[in-house]
Amino acid sequence: MPCVTASDLTTAVLILAAAFIAPFLSDHLARWIAIPSVVLELLLGVVLGPVVLGWAHQGEVVTAISDLGLSMLMFLAGYEIDFGRIRGRPLRLAVFGWLISLAAGLVIALGIASLLHGSSSDDLVAHDNAAALVIGLAITTTALGTILPPLRDAGLLPTELGSRVLAVGALGEFGPIVAVALLLTTSNPARTALLLVGFVALALAGLWLATRRRPPRLARLVTATLGASTQVAVRLAMLVVVFMLWVALGLGLDALVGAFSAGIIVKAFLGTGDRGEAEVVESKLEGIGFGFLVPFFFVMSGVKLDLKALLASPADAATIPVFLVLFLLVRGLPTLVLYRNDSLAKTGRNALALFASTQLPMVVVITSIGVQTGAIKASTAAALVTAGMLSVLIFPLIALRLAGRLPAGAAGVAGAAGMQSAAGMQSAEDVQGAAHD
Repeated sequence: MPCVTASDLTTAVLILAAAFIAPFLSDHLARWIAIPSVVLELLLGVVLGPVVLGWAHQGEVVTAISDLGLSMLMFLAGYEIDFGRIRGRPLRLAVFGWLISLAAGLVIALGIASLLHGSSSDDLVAHDNAAALVIGLAITTTALGTILPPLRDAGLLPTELGSRVLAVGALGEFGPIVAVALLLTTSNPARTALLLVGFVALALAGLWLATRRRPPRLARLVTATLGASTQVAVRLAMLVVVFMLWVALGLGLDALVGAFSAGIIVKAFLGTGDRGEAEVVESKLEGIGFGFLVPFFFVMSGVKLDLKALLASPADAATIPVFLVLFLLVRGLPTLVLYRNDSLAKTGRNALALFASTQLPMVVVITSIGVQTGAIKASTAAALVTAGMLSVLIFPLIALRLAGRLPAGAAGVAGAAGMQSAAGMQSAEDVQGAAHD
């Protein structure tokens, strides 16, 4: 069992300092350009890491916290999924769109891998296929967990556009997670598929239990401990997260499958209680996630980013704009075509395509696996992650501006959402106050 060293603590302090500074930098730079905090967290990680200052290092403890941060990010992404809003046509289009993206991404990536290595020997052909699999999966993702905060802040989640983004984003997160479990982290896809079916059955059983009426004592303790030190609801949520991670890893699946499923289950459980109570618990979970674990993951990802390898390889560096365009072609274009007859206005469809093309967390995950297995070079991974950072910086900003030009009805819904959010906050305060009483 790893012990905490002085180096670990130094790195942890630096990472948390960077996470604290990032929002201030984002706010200061907003007068000139809107840069999401997550991008600044990555960049600060690069500055702190071995590429620039060399102050932060990869230790067992900080890496473990970073892994928990990634799991929490996937948990919060799963938590945001509201199947009541995305079922039917939005979900069908999202599934079909991601399958098109998967096929297109793998074909395009095979061509890129061949160009980067350029050999017909059997060993290199096999290597090209492995590289194509990593690159192809990486460019089929959508950064749902990353685009949700600006969507929520803009009041767009309750709108028609918000429902479409949730559907497209859910498939852009869950589809690659399943594909990674089946294709990248196992040597026996058939066995993994069977285990995945078993995991889904278990998750569905958990979802069914979560939607049942709460036992009276549990219901009473959840409400009574909202403002107490015992925090039953938060403890239960954390238990579900760790349990689903344990089950997924025990079955040989990727832990992200468990984290994503846990978010869906916890959301269903909280939905059976008072709305204000659910908002109090949600704020606490987001505090744990977005206040500590998630930014820790992003800063640490910057520390790990091997920009030296990228700068030493002009060919890989030149692929950064290529990957950025591929995000639009592989994720954005199918979305734009499939939703051409949707009730969304043209600006709304364009915004949806840009949101769908925004990528980063799963790109970091998939390329990390690719580097660990030797499928891709560190410089190729750095190019993909850099393109992902640029997509987070550029695409949501343009999409939000487009969404601001939606018809008056949509704007009205967004405004109403803001008022509902404020009312919900007051309701949450009332619930917490009652718990204290």
